[in-house]
Amino acid sequence: MNASVNWVGYCTIVRKEVSRIVRIWGQTVVPPAITMSLYFIIFGNLIGSRIGDMGGFDYMQFIVPGLVMMSVITNSYGNMVSSFFGAKYSHHIEELLISPLPNWIILAGYVTGALVRGMLVGGVVLAVSLFFSPIEIQHPWVTFSVLVLTAIVFAMAGMVNAIFAEKFDDIAIIPTFVLTPLTYLGGVFYSISLLPDFWRTVSQFNPILYMINGFRYGMLGVSDVPLSMTYVIIGAFGVGLFVLCMYLLNTGKGMRS
Repeated sequence: MNASVNWVGYCTIVRKEVSRIVRIWGQTVVPPAITMSLYFIIFGNLIGSRIGDMGGFDYMQFIVPGLVMMSVITNSYGNMVSSFFGAKYSHHIEELLISPLPNWIILAGYVTGALVRGMLVGGVVLAVSLFFSPIEIQHPWVTFSVLVLTAIVFAMAGMVNAIFAEKFDDIAIIPTFVLTPLTYLGGVFYSISLLPDFWRTVSQFNPILYMINGFRYGMLGVSDVPLSMTYVIIGAFGVGLFVLCMYLLNTGKGMRS
């Protein structure tokens, strides 16, 4: 009986989240596609033609994995933080917290919704990239697993942000001052092998570097870091954020008035 109730509750949350994504597709899908098209035109065609090859690949091919991963990170995080904060702001998250659903089901439902948006936008960006450069995925399982696990990690990070946020302005602080700089400095547009020793060492403390390079290895077969470290970093952040999210949901911190 509990399993049936949990499944219905999970599907209800996911359906609500997916319906929201589809209903406002002009805000969730179209802007990333336009933005990434501009990146491909400016960095790939205009600047890339002057840079030449990087990592043994045409520059356009080299930046495709980074741009896809960047879109997945920002959209999975953004979907969770906006949706969960909206539920908290309108006080209907309290109805979920006092329902018979266990908190891990609530977390799984919201994370799945964020995952759907991240994967949807990532797929759109990948499709757009095919108009600019041919891509042949070298390791499909690595590509898929790194993409899904990264989206899950940043979805949970978005929930933490949403729980601690007290007003709408607060949900933009982390993406603007933390997430965006780490993403741009995570090897989206360059290989860290080009950096001086000091900055190469500093870059290795950026967790997003490992996620982008793991995805790049899956698509192109090249990476600046060991693939094993990609999974270790993702696993460590995933477990840590899951424990934190469950603690916050169980205690109701920042959600119960």
